[in-house]
Amino acid sequence: MRLLIAIPVYNERQYVQQVLDKVMVHHDQVLLVDDGSTDGTAQYLMERPDIQLIRHEANRGYGQSLIDAFAFADDKGYDWVITMDCDEQHEPERIPEFIREIKKDRWDIISGSRYLKAMTDNDLPPGDRRTINATITSLINNLFETKLTDAFCGFKAHRVEAMRRLKLDEPGYAFPLQLWPQAFVAGLRITEIPVRLIYNDPNRHFGGALDNSENRLRHYLDVLNGEMRRLGVKSKQADEVCSSCCQ
Repeated sequence: MRLLIAIPVYNERQYVQQVLDKVMVHHDQVLLVDDGSTDGTAQYLMERPDIQLIRHEANRGYGQSLIDAFAFADDKGYDWVITMDCDEQHEPERIPEFIREIKKDRWDIISGSRYLKAMTDNDLPPGDRRTINATITSLINNLFETKLTDAFCGFKAHRVEAMRRLKLDEPGYAFPLQLWPQAFVAGLRITEIPVRLIYNDPNRHFGGALDNSENRLRHYLDVLNGEMRRLGVKSKQADEVCSSCCQ
């Protein structure tokens, strides 16, 4: 089983060295996708001989970084890709837990969930993020009769052969709203495992209009509705949520 750890990165110079050093303790096949960083991240990564690197000259989006990582893994003959963020909100110490699930050979996507375990007041996420996540997660569960608890966690393991069956082209933060419908329609085997909820910077921006929570939810629902139409699946429920939440 050939495994790749893929880490999208954009202006993470303050975190990238310590994150990489921790990841390397658990696995030495690591790909960084630098999405047009302007803070010295790209220069640092080019000086590390122990990683693989894709560079976007300009910022193309979080989803595009994941899409490029899947294509890289497929081209290089990897069997699995674990994706994780580079802002110290995903703990490299959890990598062995994903590997244990991979070795069971029962799943196509193993998704981290920050909400499988009960939270305390000390680890609650920013209110608008939790509300949007809960709204979207509930909607996906209703549409596909599933039991997801966290639609937006980027800490995942993906079977490369299974990802090859999907047609993913959503470049931005709405990427999960394309991934989940396609994965469920394709019949991929999906499970969740608990990961710790960490928000080092609750004020971190999405950028532009997406910093407004209503705009962000509307955008997510638009992408979901578009994907449902493309797949030929009726999405009346998504339309109703959009009407009630985004007036």
